[in-house]
Amino acid sequence: MPQNEYIEEAIRRHGRRMDHAERKRKKEARKVHKNSEFAQKVHGLKAKLYNKKRHSEKIQMKKTLKVHDEKNAKQKTDDAVPEGAVPAYLLDREGQQRAKVLSNMLKQKRKEKAGKWNVPLPKVRGIAEDEMFKVVKTGKSKSKSWKRMVTKPTFVGDGFTRKPPKYERFIRPMALRYKKANVTHPELKATFQLPIIGVKKNPQSPMYTQLGVLTKGTIIEVNVAELGLVTTGGKVLWGKYAQITNNPENDGCINALLLV
Repeated sequence: MPQNEYIEEAIRRHGRRMDHAERKRKKEARKVHKNSEFAQKVHGLKAKLYNKKRHSEKIQMKKTLKVHDEKNAKQKTDDAVPEGAVPAYLLDREGQQRAKVLSNMLKQKRKEKAGKWNVPLPKVRGIAEDEMFKVVKTGKSKSKSWKRMVTKPTFVGDGFTRKPPKYERFIRPMALRYKKANVTHPELKATFQLPIIGVKKNPQSPMYTQLGVLTKGTIIEVNVAELGLVTTGGKVLWGKYAQITNNPENDGCINALLLV
């Protein structure tokens, strides 16, 4: 039996597949339909156990939704005290107002979620496919035009193996492949040259994300192990996201800002 965190170690060394996020999203979307199909087919004792499990899951889901719902609560306010004598039965209502309140923990979570993708460049110029790809003619009489050459800088992982040239649809030139980025830490006001782990999201298109195209506004994952950043739990951070702030095809290097 393998020991230690060998999966995490492999991910740290070689990164994930380029389409990992997309595959995960699609798997999650399919899961609902698969569960429904299974629930309709299953019978006997297995059906009883499955229904019991689903019942408890639904209860848990309803509880979670209820916690997230805003609820009415009474709050005391000093400035709303009425002048003059007040009847005895109105004394307990003195200086109260109803307001929508949420638990502090949920407020904090929402703040963190909102700030997580508060990126330096929220909007970027769209790039057409004609600009991104160059048509490569193939065949004996150069009549076929199904191949494309990527004209923008790209990131290709260490474990990538090219298909045979005859069957390769997207060609990513070696001269336009980047391994490192100049990442600026906004709080430390210092710049470090860090290795790129992968491309998290290219705002232009999911296909560009899968191909690892590096354009202005792309979110990349960089290896910050040498910076010695530590989480609140005491674990050393090795992967962090950064957004590209320049046009790499013009500058010949990648400048990025760390998302903290």
